[in-house]
Amino acid sequence: MSVERRLAAHNLMPGEVARRAGVAVSALHFYEREGLIASTRNAGNQRRYHRDVLRRIGFIRAAQGVGISLAEIRTALATLPDERTPTKADWSKLSRAWRGTLDARIARLERLRDTLDDCIGCGCLSMKSCQLANPDDELSEAGDGPVRLLGRSSH
Repeated sequence: MSVERRLAAHNLMPGEVARRAGVAVSALHFYEREGLIASTRNAGNQRRYHRDVLRRIGFIRAAQGVGISLAEIRTALATLPDERTPTKADWSKLSRAWRGTLDARIARLERLRDTLDDCIGCGCLSMKSCQLANPDDELSEAGDGPVRLLGRSSH
């Protein structure tokens, strides 16, 4: 088998990538426009994706699923090598960089989970004790009542 044919065997058509990644072809085009993935063009000017794009798409979808922005995802993916398929070590380094951010997000979500029923049921409008919308009573300086709704918040 020629080198060109072996290389072409690693390239996937958009429909195949979409099917295997569980996304629409339009999502591939969107990810490409956003600089998250890349394709090449064959002699007939048709898009082809290298197999490692499947891992990148999986990473993108997982990151989006936990609320990470496309800008953060793009920045993280930019740390991966372009000249070769990323290794486990590459992916580990990338995930370590997000650990603090994810830990903080988890803590906020746990706080929300643990206090949401009290918050919904309390009916307070002064927000003096609300740890969700007014941590450390920051809004007390703006007065009593629904200060954000009344436009009196300095935030």
